[in-house]
Amino acid sequence: MGADNQTWAREFVLLGLSSDWDTQVGLFILFSVAYLLTLLGNVLIVLLIRLDGRLHTPMYFFLSNLSLVDVSYATSIVPQMLAHFLAEHKGIPYVSCAAQLFFSLGLGGTEFVLLAVMAYDRYVAVCDPLRYPVIMHGGLCARLAVTSWLSGSVNSLVQTTITFQLPMCTNKYIDHISCELLAVVRLACVDTSSNEVAIVVSSIVLLMTPFCLVLLSYIRIISTILKIQSTEGRKKAFHTCASHLTVVVLCYGMTIFTYIQPNSGPSVLQEKLISVFYAILMPVLNPMIYSLRNKEVKGAWQKLLGQLSGLMSKLAT
Repeated sequence: MGADNQTWAREFVLLGLSSDWDTQVGLFILFSVAYLLTLLGNVLIVLLIRLDGRLHTPMYFFLSNLSLVDVSYATSIVPQMLAHFLAEHKGIPYVSCAAQLFFSLGLGGTEFVLLAVMAYDRYVAVCDPLRYPVIMHGGLCARLAVTSWLSGSVNSLVQTTITFQLPMCTNKYIDHISCELLAVVRLACVDTSSNEVAIVVSSIVLLMTPFCLVLLSYIRIISTILKIQSTEGRKKAFHTCASHLTVVVLCYGMTIFTYIQPNSGPSVLQEKLISVFYAILMPVLNPMIYSLRNKEVKGAWQKLLGQLSGLMSKLAT
């Protein structure tokens, strides 16, 4: 490897969303608020599930895992992006770039598998409610959660390794907000067909397979709901799944659109906006969706707020 190639290996430069200073300051303020809301919302969800015994069920066990994934995913991207908004030089060391790709890709994959696991949980709850406690026992829930985390991590390790083995020559400018997989692959000065095949294969394994499982689960769920005689029973069964279904539609939709066809997919600007959606909006929206559309979570919030209000009154007197 020559001297020039040694230079690019030390650092990449992220071009980000804009080069205009005023725009960057505005985005810094907006994204900082969103990131703080992400931390607050998801950490509160995890604490609420831990503190309220009524939420010690498989559904909320998986939801706490989802909140941890969301916080971790946002943290793997947003702090770096915020620092670059206020920095003149937007460099990221080679090792940091590889680490960012590994964690963001791994956590993203974990979320998609976890959503499929949550769909299976809702399928059992609606379609086989009498056997639900027996089927969704603690051991199975733990194994499903571990499988979700491991599958995302293993895929990310493989993708990160083969991506950073590509010769980048003197290319060091990444036209993206982070060290995103497709953006880094585009830097290579050799044919990347094998990498693109690997991306499609991993997309099928970690996106399409879980998506098909979610689809099958909801076909069975909807079929079961339609057979329920009472309107109240149908409404209750639907509300059991409404929050998860909303998150599934938002989460799977854009990622399938982005990754299934790397060559004929969205433009660079669209990729950046999609990444912002997943790093900024989804982690903020998930706690809101599960809080606003879920009676158990709203009840737990009200109970916790009531306890805090009582405690504050006692302290005041």
